[in-house]
Amino acid sequence: MNDRERSRLIVALDVPTRSEALSFARRVGPHAGFLKVGSRLFTAEGPDLVRALKSAGHGIFLDLKYHDIPNTVAEAAAAAAGLGVDFFDVHASGGADMVRAAAEASREEASRLGLPRPRLLAVTVLTSMPSTVEQVTQLARLARDAGADGVVASAQEARAVRDVTGSGFVIVTPGIRPAGAGRNDQRRVATPAEAVASGADYIVVGRPVLAADDPAAAARAIVEEMQSAGVTP
Repeated sequence: MNDRERSRLIVALDVPTRSEALSFARRVGPHAGFLKVGSRLFTAEGPDLVRALKSAGHGIFLDLKYHDIPNTVAEAAAAAAGLGVDFFDVHASGGADMVRAAAEASREEASRLGLPRPRLLAVTVLTSMPSTVEQVTQLARLARDAGADGVVASAQEARAVRDVTGSGFVIVTPGIRPAGAGRNDQRRVATPAEAVASGADYIVVGRPVLAADDPAAAARAIVEEMQSAGVTP
């Protein structure tokens, strides 16, 4: 397996319990660069689960999409940094002051604790909602200028985001469905190969892996599909 392509795969642990999350982590972790912990799992199991996953050697994307006044989001960002996560996110629509507060607080807390600084992602428009390229690129510029490391955006907008933000700005693309998979509740979907060809640095996949008869094999197949795009990070 190509380690560079493997590192681009983020598997969403969209399960309700700690035991299920740890079971899937053991099965798919060797085939994915990162595991995503979202609001359902975090609300049910809390920060101790994140610590357990980190202790087991998994990269973590804490996907809680903070959106509040800058001080509140700064406090949440510092807490995320204290967990040692690799990525966390906020809503870009919260505004430049909120994004900047999250970036500064997470950087300072990581430095205080001697931990690597987590990368801050700003969510542009959810892939379950309609959007325009102009709307997404405007939010991407705002996030970049406020100190975010990257954005969460669909494959349909990834190329335009790259054009306005330049190289080095991370693009994480959800709504990924392998060829032949159902769309479920996503409006703006793409295959793994389409996403990386459009400029995504990382892709997020949930149900197509977790619901597979063999989740590990499904994850491997997605990595192989990314390799077929012939695009390196």
